[in-house]
Amino acid sequence: MDLIDSHCHIDVADFDADRSEVLARCHAAGIQRLIVPAIDVAGWDKLLLLCEQQQGLYPALGLHPVFLEQHQDGDVEKLETKLATTEVVAVGEIGLDFYITDLDRQRQKQLFEAQLAIASNLGLPAILHVRKAHDEVLQLLKRFKLKGGVAHAFNGSLQQAQQYIELGFKLGFGGTMTYKGSHKVHQLAKELPIDAIVLETDAPDMVVSSHRGERNSPEYLIDSLQALSKLRDEDMNVLAQQTTENTCAVFGLE
Repeated sequence: MDLIDSHCHIDVADFDADRSEVLARCHAAGIQRLIVPAIDVAGWDKLLLLCEQQQGLYPALGLHPVFLEQHQDGDVEKLETKLATTEVVAVGEIGLDFYITDLDRQRQKQLFEAQLAIASNLGLPAILHVRKAHDEVLQLLKRFKLKGGVAHAFNGSLQQAQQYIELGFKLGFGGTMTYKGSHKVHQLAKELPIDAIVLETDAPDMVVSSHRGERNSPEYLIDSLQALSKLRDEDMNVLAQQTTENTCAVFGLE
């Protein structure tokens, strides 16, 4: 099996104690590659060094909306410079989070627009973080005309999903599929065309149900693949191949 975790924060401190062991278990399970999106400027160098040292790790650089207070004036310019001189697979993790009520929406929007402009200018796909803001994000994507990307942890409507697909985006599905109560996500995973779906863990967050209360890990991507197979009543190996092809297509991997 050749699987790709299309969204994993393996660079963060939660994995400092056992990162090598986690990656070894991933490889043993057939999870050969991981896309590693950034959160803020402070983490870029560690992330890039890790991806350079470890085979199968692919970096994305961006300024995450949830960490708005950590972003400084000038960080967007730093991002533009870094992206122009560094080999990455995407701009990310970027987006809008209207779920957290005390996050400045206007400032989020300005930050997001600036990063979309960079992605558009450099011809890079984007990894999107979107909560309670799909319509606003779609509106901006239509304006900036990107080279596709992934709407990570997708939980919008079928109609919104279709709009993302038309704009060249894939939709990320992970641990939420493993929970009995995730009816909306289950419906989406069943009804969306399989060539629009990519698998992800968002480790160390969004843990699968069998490890509830623990740190999430990229090795648990298998749980999400099994859940998708059950939901769609399709062969696990076929789904593994298709979701891997989808991830390769959107990020320009072999």
